[in-house]
Amino acid sequence: MSKFLIRGGRKLFGEISISAAKNSYLPILAACVLCDDKIVLHNYPYYTDTESMCKILASLGARIVYLDDTIIIDGASINSSNIESELASQVRSSIFTLGALLGRFKKARVAYPGGCEIGARPIDIHIESFRKLGVKIIEKHGYIYCDASQMHSGSVVLEFPSVGATESLMMASVFVKGQTKILNAAKEPEIVDLQKFLNSMGAKISGAGTGEILINGVSKLKGCSFVPINDRIVAGTYMIATVMCGGDVTIKGVKANHLASLLDKLDKTACSITVKNDKIRVQATNRPMAIGKIETSVYPGLPTDLQAQILALQTISQGSSIVCENVFESRFKHIPELVKMGADVHIKDRVAFVRGVEKLYGASVTGMELRGTASLILAGLVAEGYTTVSGSKHIDRGYRKIEDELASLGADIKRVQD
Repeated sequence: MSKFLIRGGRKLFGEISISAAKNSYLPILAACVLCDDKIVLHNYPYYTDTESMCKILASLGARIVYLDDTIIIDGASINSSNIESELASQVRSSIFTLGALLGRFKKARVAYPGGCEIGARPIDIHIESFRKLGVKIIEKHGYIYCDASQMHSGSVVLEFPSVGATESLMMASVFVKGQTKILNAAKEPEIVDLQKFLNSMGAKISGAGTGEILINGVSKLKGCSFVPINDRIVAGTYMIATVMCGGDVTIKGVKANHLASLLDKLDKTACSITVKNDKIRVQATNRPMAIGKIETSVYPGLPTDLQAQILALQTISQGSSIVCENVFESRFKHIPELVKMGADVHIKDRVAFVRGVEKLYGASVTGMELRGTASLILAGLVAEGYTTVSGSKHIDRGYRKIEDELASLGADIKRVQD
């Protein structure tokens, strides 16, 4: 195991390029199951979550070749529709593969998925949605057994605009005759990216980015070459880091409209943000002002994946803020660790009350999930003295060598062995 050793107090300067989006790459990798041709994916990020997904594909029989930041997936030899618990427990996104397996084999046996412990993330929406389209499902002994031999087209109204359920339905319906409608669909940019990928293979899908997605069944998909979008959450993390530390950082390779909710919040902190093409420049010279009220929501609202980082910003901002977590009920696990560093935060149910302090102090803290660990690293960047952040296994799930990227901007951070 390794941890991060950080000496706080350094401002950030420079330019940084954002890697591919974990939340886009994972469903795209799962969708490769649908095709028995070769698929070339570029800008491969080597997150541990994407590596876990590749292990799942390999266990199904896919042949995978890595060429620097390009990955080639040959699905011709995929011959299994079973995902065992050991692999499924490593990454929650293994559930995406269920939809792809149903699309290709009309059957699947998939273990319940794992991932970050940030609260209940029930897969009931996935299961009930498949049942509405004629899939027979039995849950027993920790596995989900599915028979899609009688799957048919139809309209599915999601009770909640679940990203995972929307993506699973898109994959499962690709080969179903007729038109399938997903109503109250999730609208995230990663949904749009999955539609682009599937359509580049020959699927006929429209409406991604809106609340209604239409899938017209096709008989076959073909191989393609594709570049997934870059990670808006990683970009947002570095934007928040710059506001906290002060400095002048340009973030390359991200669409500003994908981060509109964050840009709106950061505009209240008294920093300067300039957008030009795919670049976002953040300039911060003074202590940030508190934002006031912050609420997470489904897209286009503020992502729950940025809540921990923006809460860390509030701990050193001038004034008081209220942070409401509306998506996951257990996403405040980082707060007791921030309090160890001198933060003034109180929690009641899903609401955190934050009074900004002038200074945080270095401490030994532990991250318990991906974004919470990122928030502790950001706090360490501004804290007086040294901070050690344990939990590198969490951060590696969605950030590519975060210590190197922050160090390239001037931060004093390195990875050390426990």
